[in-house]
Parts: sequence; C-alpha cells; structure tokens
Amino acid sequence: MRFAAMRVPANASIETKPNLFDFVAILVMLGLATAIGSVARHTLGPLPAPDASTIHLNAAYLPGYAVRTTLRMFAALVASLLFTFTYPVWAAKSRRAGALLVPILDILQSVPILGFLTFTYVFFMSLFPGRVLGAELAVIFTIFTSQAWNMAFSMYQSLKTVPADLEEVSRGFGLSAWQRFWRLEVPYAMPGLVWNTMMSMSGGWFFIVASEAFSVGNTSVALPGIGSFIASAVAHRNIVAVFEAILTMLVVILLYDQLLFRPLVAWSARFRLETTPGAVAGDPWVLRLLRRTRLLNQTSRLFSDMLTSVGGLPLGRRPSAIKRRLVSRRIGDSLWFSLLGFVAVVAAWQVGIYAYANLSWPEIGHVMLLGIYTMIRVVTMILLATIVWVPIGVWLGLRPVWAARAQPVAQFMAAFPANLFYPIFVVAIVHYHLSSNIWLTPLMILGTQWYILFNVIAGTAAFPGDLLEAARNFQIGGWRWWVRVMLPGIFPYYVTGALTASGGAWNAAIASEVATWGNTTLTASGLGSYIFQATAAGATAKVGLGMVAMAFFVILFNRLVWRPMYSFANRRLTFS
Repeated sequence: MRFAAMRVPANASIETKPNLFDFVAILVMLGLATAIGSVARHTLGPLPAPDASTIHLNAAYLPGYAVRTTLRMFAALVASLLFTFTYPVWAAKSRRAGALLVPILDILQSVPILGFLTFTYVFFMSLFPGRVLGAELAVIFTIFTSQAWNMAFSMYQSLKTVPADLEEVSRGFGLSAWQRFWRLEVPYAMPGLVWNTMMSMSGGWFFIVASEAFSVGNTSVALPGIGSFIASAVAHRNIVAVFEAILTMLVVILLYDQLLFRPLVAWSARFRLETTPGAVAGDPWVLRLLRRTRLLNQTSRLFSDMLTSVGGLPLGRRPSAIKRRLVSRRIGDSLWFSLLGFVAVVAAWQVGIYAYANLSWPEIGHVMLLGIYTMIRVVTMILLATIVWVPIGVWLGLRPVWAARAQPVAQFMAAFPANLFYPIFVVAIVHYHLSSNIWLTPLMILGTQWYILFNVIAGTAAFPGDLLEAARNFQIGGWRWWVRVMLPGIFPYYVTGALTASGGAWNAAIASEVATWGNTTLTASGLGSYIFQATAAGATAKVGLGMVAMAFFVILFNRLVWRPMYSFANRRLTFS
C-alpha cells in the first residue's frame, strides 16, 4: 500500500519576480493584518468600554462584529490544533498516560460550555483585571472547549489505527519516533483531522451565542460579535436582525470555506491509503490562483522545505534502540495505578465533604433523574442521526465532486446556533399546545449530528480505492456491500463521529432544553435546563452538581458503548 501520489503543480513557476497575482494576494494579507490590528486595539481597552459592551442591532455594525467573531474562532482553532498535536498524541503513545488522559478527555468533553464559563471567567479576569482582554480570553477559551475535543478524538483514533504493515515499513526504514510521527502518522490522520477541523469551526458557531453573551451570577458580559448580536436580537424579538445575522454568518462561512477549508480538503486527499487512483475532485480555484503567483509560490516552497527538514530530524528513539527500564513493567504499572487510585480517593473525599455541606440526597436523586431524561433524548437523537446521515455520508464520500458541493452547506447547517430556531419552535409549541419535553428535543441534535456526517465522509474518502475495486470485481453489492465492505471500513470514523456527537448533544442540552423568544420561555425537564437555571441564579453548588452528573452520564455511556466499539474497531476493523 502507499499513499496516493502527491500532485505537483505542472505550471509551477520557478521565477521569483512578483506578478499581478502576488500583488492581489499581498493586498489581501495586508487587509487581514489591518483587521487583526484593529481588533487587538479594542482588546487592550478597559472593561466596560462604551464600544466594547454595547451591542447595536444595526446591520452597519455586522461586518465589524463578523471580523471579531471570526478572529476569536480562529484563535481558538489554533489553540485546538496545538492541543490536538500534543494531548491525544501523548495519550496514544503512552499506555500509562492514556489510562489517565483519555478519561479526562471524556470528562472535559462532557463539561457544559456554561460550566467552563462559570469558573474560567473569574480566572481570566483576574489575570487582566478591568481589561477587555480578560473577557476576550475567557470567550476564546470557551470557544476552544467547543472545538478541541472532536479534533483530539480524531487524532487519537487515527494514531491507534495506523495499519500494521505501514508501521512495519517505517521500522524497516529505521525512522525515529519523530520522523515516524511526521512522515507516517500525521499524514494518515490528516483526512479525518481536516474534516473534524471543519466541524470544529461549525461547532464553535453553534455555541457562539453562549460564548459571547453570558451571565455568571450578577455579572453579564456581551463582547461585540455575531453571537452577542443574535442574543440581543432574540431578547428584543427582532426577527429582521436575526435574519441579518444569519446572512452575515453565511457569508463568513462561505469565505473561509473557499479560502481555507476547500484547499485543505484537496490537499488532504493526497494522503488517501490506496494502491489504485480513486475519484478525486478538481483543485479549488484558490489553489489554482496561488499557483499563478511567483513570489508567494517560491516563498511557500521555501517554507514547505523548511517544515519537511524539521519533520525529518532524527529525534527520538529508533526501532533498533534497546529500551532500558529502570524498574520492571509490572512494578511500574503498580506504582502508577496506585498513584492514580490515591489521587482519585483524595478527590472523591474532597468532593464528598463539599457535597455533604451544600447538597442533599433528594437534590442529588432529582438531578440523576433529570440526567436519565436527557440521556433518553440523546440516545434517540443519535440513533435517528445515524440512520439518516451514514448512508448520505457514504454517498458523498464516494463522490468527491458532490462532497465539495455539499461541504459549505453542511458547514453552514452545522454552524446554525440553536437560538436561531427559538422563534419557530416557541411559536409552534405555543400555538399547537405541544409538549416541550418532546418538541424541544430536536434542538439538541441540530448542531451535533454533523459530527457523524463529517466523520463518515472522511472515512469513506479515506477508504482504499483498491478494496472498492476488488468488491466490484467480486460483484459484491446491495446489503452485502454495506455489511461486508463499507460499514466495517468506516466504522472507526463513525465511532469517533458518534462519540463526539453524543458529547455535543449533552452539551447542547443547555441551549435546547430552555427556549426563549421575547417574554416567552419554554422549558423541558432535563439536566440541561437544570444547569441553565442554576447558572442564571448563580447557584454554584447546583451548577457543580449538574456538571458532575452530566460528566457521570457521558463517561458511563462512553465506557459502556463507545470504548468497546473503539476496541473492536482496533482489533478487527483496521486496514493492514
């Protein structure tokens, strides 16, 4: 097997004299730098500042709000990428570290967005007291918590499912750990990571309202941005402003899809695992345009060569090196897991003391019952999303041209904040006297079902073309093709998508179990509405209880369902 051959632009120029395309590209970069500088100037101002806390429901302000929101999301995305290339890598490479880091990742994924804000806002504001920068960092960190987890899970899943024959080849070439990571494992993980990065951007949009406009106890913060604009429009029942925000969001998504993600998807297609060329979409117009530049083309080559040299440094242990152990593996495991057990007992003891002083058993029982209600909603929605999006994702993954057409639509739908559907749901439920416990449930899956779609598309796109060709030669079709060929091939990707969709659905429960439109508020019984109401009331103990209960349900579900599926995929459904 080999990775698909890298396509070298046939018209790549070796001239370095700038041309018209260089000037256009440089002009665009200067405009971007100016926008970043303008936003950075506001972040250093005092809090509250007249132009930092007042949200104007005027369309003229939307371009500036869009720039600030987009920059916050990309700042969070950069932090998410740094997290993705460190935390899950350590968890995948070290068995002992993985025993601790993976459960922590489960917990972090299950902690609600409002839960992070409740505690991180105070921390960041204490770093920069009285400055907008503290609130900006709190918001960026909150957006980070809506972006990082699925990217980390995608990297972890890829590192754990690298085909054994490719690992053997890397050992045969004597690659060091550093070289193997950058020359084998990162390219193998890239298709899934690119699609999950797109999903992370959309996930950030989904939670942008809760991030940019929030209340912690008696403190209310609204940083200028599309999210706070939407929150203000919903509070004032201004339907025109809501549609203006939707239109602005659509333009922003189309711009970064065309300028960034479409070229990235085309680039990641180079790393498909196949021995025969599969179907590929044509290069996006941005790549074709950049190749016509001279100065930028040459500069990007120098930068690429520099990165290749860094990735080829002989760092880390080589396969032939003998690993010396100071203590035996069994003794090391015993010490490590004893330490973890001790820390867990101490933490449980402290939590028990706090809970005994601030909570009652009936309160805890009530919260657990609410958690069961929310869990039934999450399971139902994940099953429905699987039935709908797995066949569609496979169809799109096998047709790169159609996948490229559907890509911005899926990103836009995934980015649609649940708050924008409040008018429709609230008016319909009140008008037809429907049950809030049932008809607010779809809001929970609106922003998270796309994790399943994006991962299934990535899995299908990475499916070896020669295996598809073999299935055609053996005339395997219909239901047998799905059960024997495609579903086993995409199963690791589906598990990643369903796991993150499940975690996201739990998180979205806070935005979906309480819907407000003007003075009308509808509430569904569940853990999300409990945390929402406790946060608004500033009841820290109840917020903590709700977060712990949500983390308990998510981890229980992961341990009983998703982890066994991961293990099964690693044992039986990995290409080798």
